[in-house]
Amino acid sequence: MSKEMDMLHGKLGGKILLFAIPLAATGILQQLFNAADVAVVGTFVGPDAMAAVGSNSAIIGLMVNLFVGISLGANVVISGFTGRHDAENVHKAVHTAVIFAPLAGVAMMLIGELISAPLLTLMGVPDKVMGMALAYLRIYLTGLPVIFLYNFEAAIFRSQGNTKTPLICLLVSGIINVILNLFFVIIVGMTADGVALATVISNVVSSALMFFMLVRNKGEIRLRREDMHVSVSLLKKMLVIGVPAGLQGMVFSLSNICIQSAINSLGTVVMAASAAAFNIEIFAYYIINSFGQACTTFTSQNRGAGYYERCRRILVICLIQGSAAALLAAVCLLVPGRELLSIFNKNTAVINYGMIRLKYIVGTQLLSVLIEVFSGCLRGHEHSAGPALMALAGVCGVRIAWVYTVFRMAPSFGRLIVVYPVSWVVTSAAIIGFYFIKRRELYHLETIRS
Repeated sequence: MSKEMDMLHGKLGGKILLFAIPLAATGILQQLFNAADVAVVGTFVGPDAMAAVGSNSAIIGLMVNLFVGISLGANVVISGFTGRHDAENVHKAVHTAVIFAPLAGVAMMLIGELISAPLLTLMGVPDKVMGMALAYLRIYLTGLPVIFLYNFEAAIFRSQGNTKTPLICLLVSGIINVILNLFFVIIVGMTADGVALATVISNVVSSALMFFMLVRNKGEIRLRREDMHVSVSLLKKMLVIGVPAGLQGMVFSLSNICIQSAINSLGTVVMAASAAAFNIEIFAYYIINSFGQACTTFTSQNRGAGYYERCRRILVICLIQGSAAALLAAVCLLVPGRELLSIFNKNTAVINYGMIRLKYIVGTQLLSVLIEVFSGCLRGHEHSAGPALMALAGVCGVRIAWVYTVFRMAPSFGRLIVVYPVSWVVTSAAIIGFYFIKRRELYHLETIRS
């Protein structure tokens, strides 16, 4: 049954929502399964194992954001060709993406294995949890080829308006992940390494299911063995768009690594609290990010078809819907915040510190809506480098400077975490200004074409 969506005709509001909801559900479901890693070791092993898994969150986030960002390049390219009804280049781009993804994942895996120990040391991971943290990271790194492949496969389906297939595949693999978490930790007696191994196996399942779906697809994105070759020109176009998007995601994670290092200096209780809060607040991020990705996909298809007025309406609708979703998420996460944190750890100090992080980050997610949606719009117009540079200055620059100045003057968890909304204010202002400059250029181009 086809789950593809016509993005070029009809009302936009309902279609954007139908696109974004499964996409948000995919991110939330993925995070629930990641949170299961923390919850299982926190419940059946202890706070040290929980801190070991949590200390890797920033590093793993860096890699995942890079993969998702680069895969957006494939999304934009394939969406654009779809809007132009260019079936031949859609087909070439799909095969190029599927071949490139695991090869890039292998390269990242090898680099990661070489730098994993020095990186954790640089982050100041305490000696008492270093062994478990390093084992978790090294096992996780072996799964990078299939994680990269899954993200590109998902991008291919989303370029056609299909966000349901990635969700279904993730649901199946996620259930396997939870079962294996419990098996490796409770039955086998493993610790952080057990949940890492469960994560790798579940990622193999999800990427294999997606590959099977592409082979069985009846449309232009169907995979054929005889067509498995790379189009250098299309790969270059994907990377020109995707690498800056990936670097923009990495900038957030690089700054988070710096912040994680500061968190580590405050002790294992704060580390555990931050890990628990992160696994809750990230739900709001995935909801917001889904509207940014919707803006990218709808914009790239309509731009490919030459429907520039629809592109402007897409931006407005995504901003409105994303803002409403952010407010709803804030209420749903902050009101029962203490109860949610207690799922991960019932220690009162952990819960108190976790609430500090939730209030500062979840309570100001409207700022993140501006960043995600305007960046998504610009990427849909194939302007990817600008948002990356704005994020480099506004996020990475502000957060690192804050850690080495404001935080160092009086180290406390609250003083550290407030840097998130501060950096979002700076970054959103820069990206919005950049958009309006580019918007005038795009309007001029539209006038000439018409």
